[in-house]
Amino acid sequence: MSLKGVMFDFSGTLMRVEPAVSWLRAASERTGTVFTAEQLGRYAAALEDAGALPGGAPPRSVPPALADLWRERDRHAAGHRALYTGLARLVRLPEPALYDALYDRHMEPAAWRPYPDSLEVLRGLAARGIGVAVVSNIGWDLRPVLRAHGLDGYVAAYALSFEHGVQKPDPRLFLTACRALGLPPERVLMVGDSAHADAGAAAIGCAVRLVEHLPADERPSALRPVLDLVG
Repeated sequence: MSLKGVMFDFSGTLMRVEPAVSWLRAASERTGTVFTAEQLGRYAAALEDAGALPGGAPPRSVPPALADLWRERDRHAAGHRALYTGLARLVRLPEPALYDALYDRHMEPAAWRPYPDSLEVLRGLAARGIGVAVVSNIGWDLRPVLRAHGLDGYVAAYALSFEHGVQKPDPRLFLTACRALGLPPERVLMVGDSAHADAGAAAIGCAVRLVEHLPADERPSALRPVLDLVG
């Protein structure tokens, strides 16, 4: 049976969040905090080690006080913010306003970059009449980010964890997207970067293709094979 729909993960699949240094630089400019180049690099590295950048590297370790929030981080917006600002606070920054500024920054379109082949692949799927959904574990509305980068016009449906109170690999999130596309799971491909979260779609009968979560300039064409799998 041919595939007639594709579900894409967001972070690490269609788009990649900015490096920690530029993330911190943007927040510092917003709060009027002045860092030397050495301080900027040092604080950015510490925040990255703490896992404080959503969409970036996971924490090296999660403090017990944040463990419950970590497990449930994508189920609701308040918990997502509480977790990531909590992780950021593990690093003693010179300006308290930076913690919220950092969280706010990561939700801005300027903090994200599409992978080089994202637009090409989405256009190609649209030309073939293939329905596209974005299925993401996330604590905020990513639609404005896709809109700002010219990708939203190719997306027919969204299944965002914080809007449904469930997170991948829970099959209910994948089923929500399949239903929105009007397709049975066996006719839908899931494309993502997590063998744990995204490969969960296989439990409901979806085909799965995994890509590597790499910086955008290091992964120029991993999505293109999707065009050969559908239609």
